[in-house]
Amino acid sequence: MKTFEELGISEEIRRAIDEMGFVQPMPVQEAVIPYLLQQRRDVIALAQTGTGKTAAFGIPLLQRMDSKQRQTQALVLSPTRELCLQIADDLRDFGRYMDDIHVEAVYGGAAIEPQMRTLKKGAQVIVATPGRLIDLKNRGYAHLEDVTNIVLDEADEMLNMGFSEAINEIFESLSADHNTLMFSATMSREVERVAKQYLKDYETIVVGSRNEGAENVNHIYYMVQAKDKYLALKRIVDYYPKIFAIIFCRTKLETQEVADKLIRDGYNAEALHGDLSQQQRDLTMQKFRQHTVQLLVATDVAARGLDVEDLTHVINFGLPDDIENYTHRSGRTGRAGKKGTSISIVHSKEKHKIRNIEKEIGKKFVEAEIPNAEEICKKQLYKVMDQIVKTDVDDEEIAPFINDINRYFEYIDKEEIIKKIVSLEFGKFLAYYADAPEIEKPVADKHEKKPQTDRQKLQNKASKGFKRLFINLGKKDGFFPGVLMQTLNRYVGGRQEVGHIDLLDTISYFEVPERDARKVMTQLTGIRFKGRQVRCNDAEEIRPQSKPRPQRQERVPDRKKASHQLKGDIPDFSEEGWARRRPKKK
Repeated sequence: MKTFEELGISEEIRRAIDEMGFVQPMPVQEAVIPYLLQQRRDVIALAQTGTGKTAAFGIPLLQRMDSKQRQTQALVLSPTRELCLQIADDLRDFGRYMDDIHVEAVYGGAAIEPQMRTLKKGAQVIVATPGRLIDLKNRGYAHLEDVTNIVLDEADEMLNMGFSEAINEIFESLSADHNTLMFSATMSREVERVAKQYLKDYETIVVGSRNEGAENVNHIYYMVQAKDKYLALKRIVDYYPKIFAIIFCRTKLETQEVADKLIRDGYNAEALHGDLSQQQRDLTMQKFRQHTVQLLVATDVAARGLDVEDLTHVINFGLPDDIENYTHRSGRTGRAGKKGTSISIVHSKEKHKIRNIEKEIGKKFVEAEIPNAEEICKKQLYKVMDQIVKTDVDDEEIAPFINDINRYFEYIDKEEIIKKIVSLEFGKFLAYYADAPEIEKPVADKHEKKPQTDRQKLQNKASKGFKRLFINLGKKDGFFPGVLMQTLNRYVGGRQEVGHIDLLDTISYFEVPERDARKVMTQLTGIRFKGRQVRCNDAEEIRPQSKPRPQRQERVPDRKKASHQLKGDIPDFSEEGWARRRPKKK
C-alpha cells in the first residue's frame, strides 16, 4: 500500500488530506491518481460508489490547475443536486491550502441569479448538473471554451436519467484539446456508446470486478406474501435496533405511503421523492446526514448520488426492474471498508429477479427467515439494558435532587426499580408483539394469495376491541395515513390511537378503539378537507349487502304460437305434413 506522498500529491493537498483524517489511499485512488498526474489521456474508471472516487479525480484536477487564470479550466458533471454539492465541498476541502482556487456548484432546483453572479466573478472548477449548466451557458455566464478536463461522475446514472442530449450539447461546446474522465459503477451500453463517441485513445481502469456489488455488502432476501411486505419491514427494522438505513420503493406514491405508516407506528422516518420541493428535500437530507432521522424512505431518482456515512442497511421494499439500479442501491452501504447489508423483501413472483441479480454481480443472496416475536423482543431488551448501562451520569448536575430521589424510591427495592425502568422503554414492543399477526412464508407461486380487491377491503372486519370507520376521502384527495393522523389530532384532540388503515382511491377505512368511535365520527363529520365536506360513519352501517338475485321471470310466449296452441293448430311434422308444406309445382 502506497502513501499519498508516493502517489505524487503536492504538499498543500497532502496537508488538507491529513486534516481530513485520511491515512492511506483507497484502491481506486492508488490506481487513478498517479495515472492522471503523469498522463494526459482520457480515462474510464469503473469503481463502486463510496470507494473514494471524488478524491481520485478531484486531486489531479486541482493539482494541474493554473490558479493565476480565473477562467474555467475543469468541469465536473453529476446527476443530482445532492451529489453536486458533495463533490464541490470535497474539492474545496482538498484545495483549502491552495491559493486562489475557486470551486463553484451550479444545479437545478435553486435560484439561478446567485449562481450567475458567482460565475461572473470567475471559477476555475465548475461542478454542475447538466440541465442547469446548459441554461447558464446559454445565458452567457458559463464559458466552457477553456475547459481542459471534464469529468462525468456517476456517468451511468446520468445516462439512465435521460441526460444524453444535454451531455452531447455540453461536449459540443468544449475545445478539441480536452481530456475526458468518466467514472461509473457499471459499464452499461450507454456508457460504452458515449465513450466511443467522445473519448479518444482512452485507458480503462477497473477497481474490483465490473458490475459487481460493493465487496463489503451482504445480500439477504426475505420471501413473504405481497400483502405482508410492510409487516415484514417492521420486523426487520425492530430486529436491528441500531439500524440506519435507506428504504427504497418503486414509486413516489409507495414511498410516501410506507413513510407515513412508519411515522404513524412511531419510527423516526422521512420520505424523499420527486413530489417534494427542493427545500423539503434539502431539509430531509440534512436531518438524515445528522442521524436525527433513522430511516429514509426514497425512490431511486431521489436517492441517486447520496453519500451518507455509516449507513448500516439498504432495504429494497420493492426490487428494481433494472439490475444496475440494484447495484447502485446496495452501493450506498458498505463504504470506506465498513460492512453493510442489502436486504430485499420479495414475494414469489420476484424470485427470478434475485437470480438475475446474482448472475450479474457474481454474489449469492442468502434467504433468511423473518425474525419472530421472541427474537425481536430479546434484541430490543438488550438495547434498552445497554443504553441504561452506558448512560453517563453527571453527579454534580443531579446532586441537588438526589435526596428527593432517594426519599421517593425509599420503599421500592432495586429489582423493582430496574423492572419499571426496562418496562418504561421496552413495554411498547411487548404490547405489539404479544398479539402481532403471523407472517406466513408463501409455499409456491400458485399458492400466493392475490392482493385484496377494493370490495374485499371494504368488507373487512375490525380488529378485536376496535371499531372500523368509513370516511369519504381517498388517495385521489391526497389523503394518506400521515394526513389522517394530522386530521385526527387537529379535530379530535390528543394523540388518537388508530388501528388498521385501508386507503382506496376515493374513500378510506380506518380503525379506532370502540370507546373512541362515536367521538371521532362526531368530530370529523361536517369538517371541510380541500373544499370537500367530510362524512365519517360506522363502516358496518354502510357495508354493501350482496344484491338479491332477481327472480326468474316466466317467459312470455309468442302470440302466434300461443294462438296455434289454443286452436289446436300444432304444426304437423309427419311425412304427410312435410309433403303438404312443399311448394306446389306450377
